[in-house]
Amino acid sequence: MGLPEQGWTWTSEAGDSLLASAEAAGVTLPSSCRNGTCRACLCRLLSGQVRYRIEWPGLSAEEKAEGWILPCVAEALGDCTLAVPAASRAAFD
Repeated sequence: MGLPEQGWTWTSEAGDSLLASAEAAGVTLPSSCRNGTCRACLCRLLSGQVRYRIEWPGLSAEEKAEGWILPCVAEALGDCTLAVPAASRAAFD
């Protein structure tokens, strides 16, 4: 996984949501409900593919077609690149 604007990359374990894998790597993405309804984590998938843990996440068909995803309920199907300008990263020693 990666955020090219920030230059950050991390790995995701099979079955982990993009949000959970980012958090495990010390990357904080905007989030709130964690179940695909509030849209606080809405971001753009620049490359790669995801599948959703729920049948219909809180996205319109047009948003999906434009590359918008909800990382709280999306799992990567390989390498993915995201655009999340509000992401932050924990300071490492």
